Amino acid sequence: MSTNNLSYNDQGGSDSAVEVGQETTPTSSSNAGAGFGLFSTNFKKNDDLKEMLESNKDSLKLDAMKRIIALIAKGKNASELFPAVVKNVASKNIELKKLVYVYLVRYAEEQQDLALLSISTFQRALKDPNQLIRASALRVLSSIRVPIIVPIMMLAIKEAASDMSPYVRKTSAHAIQKLYSLDPDQKEHLIEVIDKLLKDKSTLVAGSVVMAFEEVCPDRIDLIHKNYRKLCNLLVDVEEWGQVVIISMLTRYARTQFTSPWREVSGGGNSETAFYESDEKKTENEDEKKSYMMDPDHRLLLRNTKPLLQSRNTAVVVSVAQLYWHLAPKHEVGVITKSLVRLLRSHREVQYIVLQNIATMSIQRKGMFEPYMKSFYVRSTDATHIKSLKLEILTSLANEANISTILREFQTYVKSQDKEFAAGTIQAIGRCATNISEVTDTCLQGLVLLLSNRDETVVAESVVVIKKLLQTQPTQHSDIIKHMAKLFDNIAVPMARASILWLMGEYCERVPQIAPDVLRKVAKSFTSEEDIVKLQTVNLAAKLYLTNSKQTKLLTQYILNLGKYDQNYDIRDRTRFIRQLIVPNEKSGALGKYARRILLAPKPAPVLESTYKDRDRYQLGTLSHTINTKASGYLELSDWPAVAPDQSVRNVEVIEPVRIHLYLYCPFPLTIQALHQGSVCVCQCLYHKVSCYFVSVCNASQDCIHNRARFVCLCRVCLCVCVLESSSEVESDEEKSSSQSSEESDKSSSQSEKSSSESDSEQKKKTTKKPPQKKTVKPTAKDRLHGFVPKKCLSRSLCFSLYTHPCPLSCAALLQVSGPAFVPEKSHDLLHRMTGKGLSAQYQFPRQPCLYQPSMVSVQISLTNTSDRPLEQIHIGDRSPTGLNMHCFNTIECLLPEASVTVSLGIDFNDSTQAANFQLCTKEDQFSVSIQPAVGELFLPITMTEQDFRQEQGKRLGMNESSATITMAAANTTSQPISRQVATVANLGVVPSGQDNIHRFAGKTASTGAVVLVTVELRGESTALITINTEKSVMGPMLLRDLKRALAQA
Repeated sequence: MSTNNLSYNDQGGSDSAVEVGQETTPTSSSNAGAGFGLFSTNFKKNDDLKEMLESNKDSLKLDAMKRIIALIAKGKNASELFPAVVKNVASKNIELKKLVYVYLVRYAEEQQDLALLSISTFQRALKDPNQLIRASALRVLSSIRVPIIVPIMMLAIKEAASDMSPYVRKTSAHAIQKLYSLDPDQKEHLIEVIDKLLKDKSTLVAGSVVMAFEEVCPDRIDLIHKNYRKLCNLLVDVEEWGQVVIISMLTRYARTQFTSPWREVSGGGNSETAFYESDEKKTENEDEKKSYMMDPDHRLLLRNTKPLLQSRNTAVVVSVAQLYWHLAPKHEVGVITKSLVRLLRSHREVQYIVLQNIATMSIQRKGMFEPYMKSFYVRSTDATHIKSLKLEILTSLANEANISTILREFQTYVKSQDKEFAAGTIQAIGRCATNISEVTDTCLQGLVLLLSNRDETVVAESVVVIKKLLQTQPTQHSDIIKHMAKLFDNIAVPMARASILWLMGEYCERVPQIAPDVLRKVAKSFTSEEDIVKLQTVNLAAKLYLTNSKQTKLLTQYILNLGKYDQNYDIRDRTRFIRQLIVPNEKSGALGKYARRILLAPKPAPVLESTYKDRDRYQLGTLSHTINTKASGYLELSDWPAVAPDQSVRNVEVIEPVRIHLYLYCPFPLTIQALHQGSVCVCQCLYHKVSCYFVSVCNASQDCIHNRARFVCLCRVCLCVCVLESSSEVESDEEKSSSQSSEESDKSSSQSEKSSSESDSEQKKKTTKKPPQKKTVKPTAKDRLHGFVPKKCLSRSLCFSLYTHPCPLSCAALLQVSGPAFVPEKSHDLLHRMTGKGLSAQYQFPRQPCLYQPSMVSVQISLTNTSDRPLEQIHIGDRSPTGLNMHCFNTIECLLPEASVTVSLGIDFNDSTQAANFQLCTKEDQFSVSIQPAVGELFLPITMTEQDFRQEQGKRLGMNESSATITMAAANTTSQPISRQVATVANLGVVPSGQDNIHRFAGKTASTGAVVLVTVELRGESTALITINTEKSVMGPMLLRDLKRALAQA
């Protein structure tokens, strides 16, 4: 006894003693109490941790918290340390505070009274500069399940919903669900917060707020209308579990807003029409078939979820599969097949869920999975539940073409050592025999052969299945019934014995000599039989009494007397009922006249159906579908509406904001260095002797000096801005009318000149004596101040003024776009001449800034007429996705045979590699085409110094960094090949580097201006580390993949 207790304490308590840090000394008292270790309490437990938490050193506190969190991670109870931990909630050490919040989130609900004492600390932490502290404070606050602090939680959630950090806003969405479960009366206020968070454009928030929507107000579909398209477009970039939640919600939304696509009938249907059917009826039927047209928003959802079928997360793939199953047209559902079959290579837990979904799908649409039938063959290593599901699917896929292959496979399964699986195989053979009449006889013969099997489980299951099959054709298989009667003595399984007795009674007239003998045998062992066998024995006796009373009258009375005193009341009741029904006496009523019709009535043959037949009433991939019962919280899919609701509710009004931009005033004059260079005015700061960043695009079509055009130029050294007007007349007029302002400008410039060094002033004088072709233009008071004179400058040489101008001054504008380092000559097919009926189109990316809009990517399209007739009115038609921003080329009125023309497009891909789909139209035809950009074509090269590169790189670490170590090809180990390969993959600029083994490249995305930094560091002879820093978490890994492929090959 004591030995066992000691060993138990050693196993369960020794680890915790070491982890907690307490000292254990083997004394006699401790050994004496070891036998009662389960009931004793160690009051000195965790004393060392408490001392460390109460010390004045942050290092000791931090070490103690790490050990406590490790205890929690191992499942140990650390709740008694709550008072010591909560004292450190106001610590100034960020790392310590994070760990304290992690602990409080775990135990705040258990220790509510102590947690309430720190409410003020949590409220102060909600204003902490660190976003992790703010989020942790809100998480702890929402974990305190006390109704009295509901108003405080509500206020904190509203403030966090407006936080600048998306991580804090995500935490507020999580807190909404906790507050709703604590106080459902706050539903209306929480809906307001949910509505606000649904408008959030951050991918970090989307999944969490949709989950809150599903928990709090899943019926408020009106909140989704305005955010539907945004959620569809953000879906690819949301984290994986957020994708699952959003897809599930959008599936329910689509079933309420769009009409059924299943009304769509393909041209190759099987509908038959009469030979003499009138043409009018045919046209009516054709109109009905073509009446369905899919809503563009419906198509948007299907198109944006299709790429997620390649996700590495199983739940995401299953979610997309169920969305296509419930929403897509029938001819498009097949795209999910390969993805689901791919998941069968995962763990058995994943296989079980995927196979359940496939089993439900295969019942309705066998053709989807028939090409992958071999993927469902049972393996010896599969678990029993996996084998059963695969068997179910193979049975559903069986048809006249593949039944021979499936039956050969079933022959092997019957010999399995897994008895449950072997029995399931016999049932599957019975289903195949029922569903395919051509193999019914073959299956019956095979099952009869199994009756001689040594395994009684196989024999019993065979008897049950044969009994069901014989009901379909009893007249043709009397020999089988006789054979089964001979096996009655050798079969011990109650269900099998009962099945044989039922067959004898049901077809007793076909075996009049054998049935009485079987009844005689079972009467001898009646008292020792199972209840189900006794019931069938009573039924058999009654039927034989009605059909062959001469031979079985006494035997029937004997069995009825035995059943009259049986221990089971069901058997006693059945016996009394049968006696009154078949044995005439004075007490029997009119029911005895109908005894034969009651007992010997013809019975319909049983239908062997799949157990998954009715599971399609539940949404695929849900818990309810898995357990085949409606689970708590399950939201049913609604039926398709007969008429689609108004689709304009999803339109979002774009309100142009009133732009008031902050322009910095440069007191140093700028000189026009070049009059016109590709509609861009290039200026130079005379003070710093460098060319300026260009901000505003020239709106003049001719030379800038002869037209009124406003330019906004930015010095790249001092970041000063000057607004210039190029017209000399305007300049002279304003010099006369604003002399006072000019004097003030001269004063300010002279003051700045005095404050500068003499060398700089001498350089300025030399510069002003340059040849006369360069003209100096001073900023006027109108352009510089616009009615507002600043009283205080931002720095030594910077002052500011508010100026309303159509060109915004953004951070992206401060980065100077340089020319492309490499322009690929490769063109891509846009439209083949055969598909385009003579019109051929190819496109390529010239890697030049788009003239139409800075956020667009330039695309050149070469159109060629390969036909023998002119093509007229070539233009761009409908575009998708909805809201695609594209600048189309002007309509080409006529393109002669063998003629070619090159046109330019501008497409805003929104920093995504999603294809831009549109229609290339002629006067007579429309052709659907798509332009798929590589991730490297979405960038614009920028120039920056090595110091600026490192500074920008330091801002984009952690989640914004992607890196990989590769083995480079021998030809790509020097500077020039590396630059060439990188420039081939991506439109990036080369950054000068002071180290030979480090190569840097910089660019920005065309749409949003997000900086993209690439570093290739050579390590050894053929090894290199590629690092990509960018805020675009999706584009970074994609670019890294392309660079790895390019640098690894020669």
